[in-house]
Amino acid sequence: MSRKFTPKVVTANDLVEGDVVYLTEAGAWTRRHAAAELIEDEARAADRLALAEAQTGTVVGAYLADARPGPHGPEPVHFREAFRSRGPSNYFHGKQAEAANV
Repeated sequence: MSRKFTPKVVTANDLVEGDVVYLTEAGAWTRRHAAAELIEDEARAADRLALAEAQTGTVVGAYLADARPGPHGPEPVHFREAFRSRGPSNYFHGKQAEAANV
Protein backbone atom coordinates (compact mmCIF):
# COMPACT_ATOMS: atom_id res chain seq x y z
CA MET A 1 0.00 0.00 0.00
CA SER A 2 1.46 3.36 -1.01
CA ARG A 3 1.58 6.33 1.31
CA LYS A 4 -0.63 9.32 0.69
CA PHE A 5 1.29 12.28 -0.77
CA THR A 6 1.74 15.12 1.70
CA PRO A 7 2.11 18.77 0.60
CA LYS A 8 5.64 19.94 -0.18
CA VAL A 9 7.72 22.98 -1.05
CA VAL A 10 10.89 22.93 -3.13
CA THR A 11 13.85 24.26 -1.17
CA ALA A 12 17.55 24.66 -1.90
CA ASN A 13 20.50 26.89 -1.08
CA ASP A 14 21.42 29.94 -3.13
CA LEU A 15 24.64 29.10 -4.95
CA VAL A 16 26.35 32.45 -4.38
CA GLU A 17 25.10 33.58 -0.96
CA GLY A 18 24.28 30.20 0.59
CA ASP A 19 20.90 31.37 1.88
CA VAL A 20 17.99 28.96 2.09
CA VAL A 21 15.61 29.64 -0.79
CA TYR A 22 12.21 28.35 -1.87
CA LEU A 23 10.68 27.95 -5.31
CA THR A 24 7.63 30.13 -5.96
CA GLU A 25 4.68 29.27 -8.21
CA ALA A 26 6.12 31.65 -10.82
CA GLY A 27 9.38 29.68 -10.88
CA ALA A 28 11.43 32.32 -9.08
CA TRP A 29 13.39 31.85 -5.85
CA THR A 30 12.44 33.54 -2.58
CA ARG A 31 13.98 33.59 0.88
CA ARG A 32 10.51 33.55 2.50
CA HIS A 33 9.03 30.13 3.23
CA ALA A 34 5.52 31.62 3.23
CA ALA A 35 6.00 32.80 -0.38
CA ALA A 36 6.89 29.31 -1.64
CA GLU A 37 4.57 27.30 -3.84
CA LEU A 38 2.70 24.71 -1.77
CA ILE A 39 2.62 21.62 -3.98
CA GLU A 40 -0.19 19.18 -3.32
CA ASP A 41 0.24 16.89 -6.34
CA GLU A 42 3.01 14.28 -6.50
CA ALA A 43 3.58 14.60 -10.26
CA ARG A 44 3.81 18.40 -10.03
CA ALA A 45 6.25 18.04 -7.12
CA ALA A 46 8.50 15.85 -9.25
CA ASP A 47 8.34 18.35 -12.13
CA ARG A 48 9.11 21.31 -9.88
CA LEU A 49 12.01 19.49 -8.26
CA ALA A 50 13.43 18.65 -11.70
CA LEU A 51 13.15 22.35 -12.64
CA ALA A 52 15.04 23.32 -9.49
CA GLU A 53 17.73 20.68 -9.95
CA ALA A 54 18.36 21.95 -13.50
CA GLN A 55 19.24 25.43 -12.18
CA THR A 56 22.83 24.50 -11.31
CA GLY A 57 24.04 28.06 -11.82
CA THR A 58 21.57 29.42 -9.28
CA VAL A 59 20.95 26.87 -6.50
CA VAL A 60 22.42 23.72 -4.98
CA GLY A 61 20.95 20.87 -2.97
CA ALA A 62 17.34 21.19 -4.09
CA TYR A 63 14.85 18.87 -2.42
CA LEU A 64 11.18 18.53 -1.48
CA ALA A 65 10.30 19.46 2.11
CA ASP A 66 7.03 18.68 3.86
CA ALA A 67 4.84 21.72 4.45
CA ARG A 68 1.28 22.56 5.41
CA PRO A 69 -1.07 25.38 4.51
CA GLY A 70 -0.95 28.32 6.91
CA PRO A 71 -2.78 31.64 7.18
CA HIS A 72 0.08 33.47 5.41
CA GLY A 73 1.30 30.72 3.09
CA PRO A 74 3.07 27.40 3.50
CA GLU A 75 4.45 26.55 6.93
CA PRO A 76 7.23 24.07 7.71
CA VAL A 77 6.17 20.75 9.25
CA HIS A 78 9.47 19.50 10.66
CA PHE A 79 11.84 21.20 13.09
CA ARG A 80 14.71 21.12 10.59
CA GLU A 81 12.73 23.09 8.03
CA ALA A 82 11.45 25.57 10.62
CA PHE A 83 15.06 26.10 11.71
CA ARG A 84 16.25 26.57 8.11
CA SER A 85 13.44 29.06 7.41
CA ARG A 86 14.56 31.32 10.26
CA GLY A 87 18.09 31.80 8.95
CA PRO A 88 21.40 31.92 10.78
CA SER A 89 21.16 31.09 14.46
CA ASN A 90 24.48 32.22 15.92
CA TYR A 91 23.49 35.88 16.26
CA PHE A 92 20.81 38.34 15.17
CA HIS A 93 21.42 38.89 11.44
CA GLY A 94 20.12 37.86 8.05
CA LYS A 95 16.47 36.86 7.95
CA GLN A 96 16.13 37.36 11.70
CA ALA A 97 17.19 41.00 11.51
CA GLU A 98 15.10 41.64 8.39
CA ALA A 99 11.97 40.23 10.04
CA ALA A 100 12.30 42.72 12.91
CA ASN A 101 12.17 45.58 10.42
CA VAL A 102 9.08 44.37 8.53
